Formats: sequence, structure tokens, C-alpha cells
Amino acid sequence: MKQKVAATAAHLLGLGRVADMGMGSGSGSQALASLYPGLDVVGVDVNPTMVVLARERHRAANLFFVCADIAAHSFRPGSLDGIFDSSVLHHVTTFSGYDHEAAARCLAVQAGELCESGVLIVRDFVDPGAGDVLLDLPTTDGDASDDPGACSTAALFLRFAREFRKLSAAPGFRFEEPPPSPEIPLADGFRRFRVAHTLAVEFVLRKDYRRDWETEILEEYTYFTQDRFEGEFARLGLRILAGSPIRNPWIVRHRFHGKFVLRDLEGCPLEDPPTNYLIVGEKVPPDQGVGFTEAPGGAGFTPGFLRMDHARDRRTGLVRDLVRRPHVTLDVLPWFREGGDIYVLARRSYPRPILRCRPRGTVALDGSRAADYVTEPLNVLQGDAPVGRTIEEALLRLGGIPSERILGFREGRHYYPSPGGIEEEVRSLFVEIEPVFLERRIENVSGFSTSGEVRAIEARQVLRAAQVGALPDARLEINVYGLLADLGLDPGAWIGEEITLGEGPAPASETLEALARRPPHRAFEKARPDESKHFLDLQAAVFEERAAYGSVLHRQPLEFVLPRTLSFNTVAVAPLRRGDGDVFLGIDDDDLPAAQSFSGDSALLVAPAWRLPRVVASLTPARKWVVERLGREYGVATGGLWELGGRYHPSPGLTPEVVHPLAVEVIDEAPAERALHWVRLRDAAAHAPVLRDGHLLTLVLRAAHALGLLAKG
Repeated sequence: MKQKVAATAAHLLGLGRVADMGMGSGSGSQALASLYPGLDVVGVDVNPTMVVLARERHRAANLFFVCADIAAHSFRPGSLDGIFDSSVLHHVTTFSGYDHEAAARCLAVQAGELCESGVLIVRDFVDPGAGDVLLDLPTTDGDASDDPGACSTAALFLRFAREFRKLSAAPGFRFEEPPPSPEIPLADGFRRFRVAHTLAVEFVLRKDYRRDWETEILEEYTYFTQDRFEGEFARLGLRILAGSPIRNPWIVRHRFHGKFVLRDLEGCPLEDPPTNYLIVGEKVPPDQGVGFTEAPGGAGFTPGFLRMDHARDRRTGLVRDLVRRPHVTLDVLPWFREGGDIYVLARRSYPRPILRCRPRGTVALDGSRAADYVTEPLNVLQGDAPVGRTIEEALLRLGGIPSERILGFREGRHYYPSPGGIEEEVRSLFVEIEPVFLERRIENVSGFSTSGEVRAIEARQVLRAAQVGALPDARLEINVYGLLADLGLDPGAWIGEEITLGEGPAPASETLEALARRPPHRAFEKARPDESKHFLDLQAAVFEERAAYGSVLHRQPLEFVLPRTLSFNTVAVAPLRRGDGDVFLGIDDDDLPAAQSFSGDSALLVAPAWRLPRVVASLTPARKWVVERLGREYGVATGGLWELGGRYHPSPGLTPEVVHPLAVEVIDEAPAERALHWVRLRDAAAHAPVLRDGHLLTLVLRAAHALGLLAKG
């Protein structure tokens, strides 16, 4: 339930009217109403009994329940600020004769009920697409009967194949049992089936719901592929703000791992299917775009805004590429208190077409797709005016906030978002303002149909959304963590994957302050372009912004930086150990030219992080690659491995790079080419302002949050 609310509320204004469609027990509606007292929440269900029970169980001044068909016109056109469909559209298709078009008709009705800038949020299942797979299922976890309470998983599949979509005239489906082959070995105690990929996913998603089996075989979970979801949203004039498969960590760990094997027909293992899919769309007027495509044929011009420099490491002779852009940028985080909560103003729906550039050999590890428009901090170019005056003018221009409503300034974080190859420094400021729930369109300076709008988001919901992959802007998350820490406030519960470290001997540790006081040095000198190994590549492309029905509204050339031979995917790692009742974090002491460019000192405390090869194309091989690299480079033996919140984009205006954060348990160390410096994680979180590597800063804050080390007493 917390994950559902987190995925929703990050995209909602704290005021207005929201419908929770197919609300069931009403607990999700009640959670939203409790979170936002100024938001009217209407729970909708077609079952009158459920509506009566919800009214009896959940009471609040801003909470209402109505009995209605979510696929019919339940609200006046343009009267809703938000609509939430949580695991409900597959009921619409199921009980409409398994008609997938019923979901499209339902979405069209709901889009008509949204006001301009209203959001439609769907959290449901996703069809993996066409094609057959091999599904290996155990025969030894139950008997050979067809009793769901007692039979094996393989036997249950046989029953499922007879009964699936039981409401249809011809339920069930065909499958094959291919003979075992040496090329694709079958483990003892398993039985192999060749079946459509969609049907394999349908089974593994419901195989553990045995008590309700008679109901489960009626329902068809999947109805749209990810492409179809995105296409329907665009057709309805909905700009996609988030779209991602979700894998519930508990389900994956306890119900998927070791409980089945999914392969393609050549025998290559496939990733576990998503347990849900999330897509968020904002309703926009016809003259605004809903998405971007990169025009074929290139940009037809030479990059000139971004600058490629090269730096030689005096110690090794290695030449490193470094891309920089002009101007100093300030991230501004206006904030206010309201009803005991902290709200921040952010820029929603800002166009970031670079994130949707052609893949160029890169495959998204988790099957996700970057949004075309993102939620991010307000940013201001620093000119000749002093910082205070610059921010005052920016808040008036962007948010209509006059200087007399500004209550005070706090200096925020100061770091390098992706210092391995980008010369970019973020300076942030926290600006306390009088309470104002804005939804104000920003003056358009992007070259596309919009520059987004300013709106208020509850601060802790920013963190929760980042933990479930629903808000992947790292700068906004880092700033919110910093603001809550400066105010001495608890960041709330961690709702990402639970980290469970074993107890062992404490490593030899240092203090973060001592590491930060090491003698400064300068490892780099300028190198010529012809000395570069060309790791990075500056590219230019024309991006076309498209309207709901595909017409091109705007064309804009943009420059961006890519790795020449590696993928867009980066993995950043938090090495962790538990000992003597405390948790320790492994940090690398590196030298990077970006640090030397800004501070004059090349030394920088960093997290172990690597760009992945293009051949590493999904999560499982990526994790294997990381474990091997940690062993080879740092000499560590690893235990558990966990996702440390959702993926994030460190610099969406410069690069499509996407970072996948991991927490890794270290159980042993041996001498290697590099060494980890161990610090107490609690100490690192308490002194986070001294950290300059954006990846390390994000990992420290997330790991400390996940392990309960950020709570305020």
C-alpha cells in the first residue's frame, strides 16, 4: 500500500479532487486522504457492498466513496485533478469478455474527466509481448493432484492450462512439453513447458494465490504491452511523466527466486517478470506535445555549446575525457510547512528529450523507459547579479512569489552529479517561503511547447517515489534529503527493498572527517585532443516534439554526451558490512579531473561505479558483472545484494545516462589493485555535506535511510 501511495502522490498536487478507481477496501483512498488533508479523495467501486463497508471503516472530512462503474462517465468532464487505477483495469477487460479494447475505452472516458494538467496513474500488469518461452516448474513442492492447496507448481500449471479465462466459451490454452536436451539442461525435480510468454507470466504472477484459485482463473491480468500503454496515453493527449515495470522485492525474493526458471527458446535465462507496471500521464492541451522522437539522419550541425576537454593523469599517463557546459547553475528548492508536513516546490513536466534518444546499442536493464518530461528542481543560471537577488528574481518569474513572501535562505548541497566524465557542479539553496500550493505554468524558454509548471510536493513523498522508481531525478531527491536533515526531521519510512546484513567482525575503519582532511594534490594536466582514447563522444541530434496524433509541433537541435563503446547504463555500488553492532560503508579515494577543475584538488571520495558494457543487457548479468568487478578491482567477496531504491538520471540535460544503485554485502577482503576505506555509515550520513561525488552522496543517503540511520530521535 505504501508503494502504491508513493507512486501516486509524487505526481499529485496537495489540493483538488482525485478519484481512486476500483478502490476495493478503501484503504488506499484513506491513505491518500490522510496524506493530503487539502485533497478531496473519492473512492469509486462498482460493488455497492464494498462502498458501504468502506464508508463504515474509513472516515475523514476529505474522503468520499461512491458506487459507480469506472468505465462509464462517473464524473463531469474536466472535473478531476487526478485519477488512480490500481490493479483495476484488468478487471474491466476480464468482465467484458476478455476484451482488451475495454481498457482503451475506459482510459478514454477517464481522460475526458481530467482537467488540464490533471494526471492519470495506472498501476497494473503488463503483457511481455509475443513469442514462446520455456518455463521450468518444480514437481517436488507438492503432490501430483490438481488440488491448489496441495499440488506441486507443475501440477498447478496443468490445471491452469485447462481453466485459465474460465468465463470464456473455450477456457484454457495449449502448450508443449519439449524433450530434455543437453544444450538446455533440466534440473532434477522440474518439468519443462513451452508456452506463450504472456501465459507463462500470467501463471507465475498468480501461482501462489491458491486460496482464491477459483477467482484467479477467471481473471486475465495482462492486456497491454508497454508500447500499447504508451501509445494509448499519447493518443489521449496524455504526456508521460513516468513509465516503468516494477518488481516488488519481497515477491521476487520469496516467490520467484528458485521457484521457476524462465528461458527463451535458445535456453538463455530471462529476467523475472515485473510484478506490476506503472505509467503516469499528464493531460495537456492540443497545442502541447506528448512525447519526443529523435529525427533520423542526425542534426546536420557541429556541437559547439558543449566543450570536450582532455586531462592526462601524471602518474599513469592515462588521458581522460571531460565534457563541460558554460554557466553556473543553481538548484533552488523553495519549501514551506503546512499541517506538520514539509512541502517543496519543483518543476514538473520539463522537457528532457535527450533521455529518449536512440538507444545506440544500449538496452534498459530493467525494461524501463525514461520519461520525455521530468520533475526536477527549479534551476537558475548564475549571472552578474548576487545569488540572493538572482533567486528572488527567479522565484518571482517562475512561481509568482514576491520577495516579501521569502522567509529565509539555507545553503544546500554542493556536489558533482557524475564526475567520471562530466565537468558539472551543482550548488543548491533551500528557500523558505510562505505556504503556497502552486500549479503555475512557467514562461517557455525550452524551445519546445512547454517549460513545465511549478507545483508543490510533500517532501517525504519525493523520497518514497524515488525508492520505487517513480521519480528518477537524483538532484531533487538529494536536495530533499538535505533539507530534512538541516531541519532535523525524520525522512519517513523506507519502502524500497529491505537490506539484511549478517553480523561479522568490524573492518578497520576511518572517520569521514579524517579522509576529507587528506593532503590536497593535483593529478592531472591538460592533454591534446589527439591523445584521447575517445571514451566519450559529443553528439548532436534533432528532436521532434509530437502532438497526440503524431504531428510534429517543434524541432530542436540538442547536444549531448555518450560513451563511445559502452552503454548508457551505470551501476553505482554501496559496499556494506555489519560488525560490532554498527554498519560500515566502503568508499574509494580516487582522483578525477572534474574535481580538480572546480576545487583545484583532484582527490575525490567516490562510490565504486562503472559504465556497463553493451552486452550486459539485463539485471541478472549486470549484478553478476558487478560482483566479479568488485572482486577483481577491490578484492572483496560478496554476500547479499539489493536494489538501493529506483534508478536515477544524474544529469538529464547533458546525457541519457541512467544509474542503477545497488547495496552489496562484503564478507571478506583480500589485497587488490584498489582498496576500500571503511567508514561508519551513520558518520557518513551525518557528514553528507562534505561528500562531492553525486553517486556516493545518493548511495549514502539511501543506504542510511534503508537501515534506519537517518531517523531523528
